[in-house]
Amino acid sequence: MLPTSTMTSRSEVLQHLEGYLTANMGTFLKSVEDSWQPADYLPDSRLDSFFDEVKLLREKAQNLSYDLVAVLIGDTITEEALPNYEAWFHQLDDLNRDPNNGWAQWIRGWTAEENRHGDLLNRYLYLSGRVNMREFEVSTQYLINDGFDLGTAHDPYRAFVYTSYQETATNISHRRVGQLARKAGDDQLSKICGMIAGDETRHARVYKGFVEKIFEVDASEMMLAFEDMMRKKIVMPAHYMRELGIEMGKTFGHFTDAAQRLGVYTSADYTDILDTLIKDWKIEHIGGLTGPAEKAREYIMALPNRLRRVADRMPVPKLEYKFKWIS
Repeated sequence: MLPTSTMTSRSEVLQHLEGYLTANMGTFLKSVEDSWQPADYLPDSRLDSFFDEVKLLREKAQNLSYDLVAVLIGDTITEEALPNYEAWFHQLDDLNRDPNNGWAQWIRGWTAEENRHGDLLNRYLYLSGRVNMREFEVSTQYLINDGFDLGTAHDPYRAFVYTSYQETATNISHRRVGQLARKAGDDQLSKICGMIAGDETRHARVYKGFVEKIFEVDASEMMLAFEDMMRKKIVMPAHYMRELGIEMGKTFGHFTDAAQRLGVYTSADYTDILDTLIKDWKIEHIGGLTGPAEKAREYIMALPNRLRRVADRMPVPKLEYKFKWIS
């Protein structure tokens, strides 16, 4: 390990970490040959049994609650906006000096794995008969067109805090949608969500590992970046989500209300993720911090209790909105 004193810039830190990334790429990503594909979990249109399988899929989908369908659609739109996320990564300083370096390989590999999620969920929604696909597609195009502001600027440290948080949150959401689907009798959807959640778990572990390694060589700057992201609050990448004729971002609020009602993703989960990151990154025990970074640590350590006090006062939102996506 290089001593912290030799790390004078984020670029040098990332160059140092590139060896770690490259050495572990085989565990961070799965090969194409070993990866699941959307076709593995949906009826095969080449087979004579295709229409019978689609009929069964549609019958089971009818048992999903209104809120569950709404959350599933919102999750799918989020996954479908992948072009935004890849473009965002390519804008980060110091990650793309060479199109063949370890960081560029990771971004391409991560994007390739994530791309399957939207494909799979999109096809399920199309076959389910529960969704106005044109309205869904309009929302997807809006989200890609509108972009997002995640508060990371062009800083990879802040970006890795964000992805550590967001991938963990996405895992929680997909996993719980799958659990609710199983309770509703839709084992096929449950399996679909479980496979996607498994990818998100692995991706979250990788991004958390990047932050852990940065703390080892640039602790004060990493701590300040963590604090800055938590002060801004971690917004989900679909926070500009909207429907046709609806103001940008308004639909996202209704989507999160549905997720809160179902317990798919709540304000308590947001705080629990923060607790997990504090523990995994051993924030309490990091030494050698500058004065400002020490104050940043104090803010971070006190934040979970503050967030819980706020969450305890938040009522569960009532069902009073009808999405254009749902037929």
